[in-house]
Amino acid sequence: MEDIAIKLDAVSFSYEGIGGVLSNISLEVKRGEVMAIIGANGSGKTTLLNILDSLIFPSSGRYLFFGEEMREDLFKDAAAARSFRRRVGYLFQDVDVFLFSPTVFDELAYAPLHLGLERGEIEERVWSVADLLGIRDLMRRSPDTLSMGEKKKVAMGAVLTANPEVLLLDEPTAGLDGRSEAFFVELILSLNKGGKTLVIATHDLSIPLELDSKVALLGDDHSLLAVGPASRIVEDRELLLRANLIHEHGHIHRGEIHRHLHAHFGMHVHKDD
Repeated sequence: MEDIAIKLDAVSFSYEGIGGVLSNISLEVKRGEVMAIIGANGSGKTTLLNILDSLIFPSSGRYLFFGEEMREDLFKDAAAARSFRRRVGYLFQDVDVFLFSPTVFDELAYAPLHLGLERGEIEERVWSVADLLGIRDLMRRSPDTLSMGEKKKVAMGAVLTANPEVLLLDEPTAGLDGRSEAFFVELILSLNKGGKTLVIATHDLSIPLELDSKVALLGDDHSLLAVGPASRIVEDRELLLRANLIHEHGHIHRGEIHRHLHAHFGMHVHKDD
């Protein structure tokens, strides 16, 4: 059994007319691992997830999914494309992209229905996921009437009813209140404990710390600056300054220079020079 779920080998990507968005990215994600992709806005996090979901393909380098190279020509084969789509689920940052069915039940039933499952199995999956997410009371509602936190749960449910092996989550906690954010962190931990491989893009440095995940840090130049445990990467102030994930300012007080570091997750560090 292939132990490496995802392997990027010197992957670069450019949009026509824009230039490089990813530069020479080499990264491995093991089966059953949680990997957080962190970086400032514009560093290439979403583009990287789009490559992992084979929505776009590397301009150079290789992307291997459980040992098989993902190439654009491979997806011209309907059976191969369908096999990949069964194994990967992608939660977009803009959850409204998911929400097009008349009711929440229909949203959750969409994926298993198009996988060709029997009605009984579809209903079993839908209600099981609804219970996991605590949204049973929303099933007859229209997604348009839901709060942001509820919409995120429904969009996540639409991914989970397909039962993919690998989950790609783009800013899953963005725009959520503290309670909803904590729910999603616990959900991710539970899914990982159940055997799912997860890759999560975020600019919120508290998330990989709460997940105790590995971290891949993207820089402003769209390259990979570092890979390692969240506790090491997030506590490396100089590295985070290079990545533009924290900023520093100073002021003079009673003849002494006081420097302050600010991060996206509210970290405030006081340094005296």
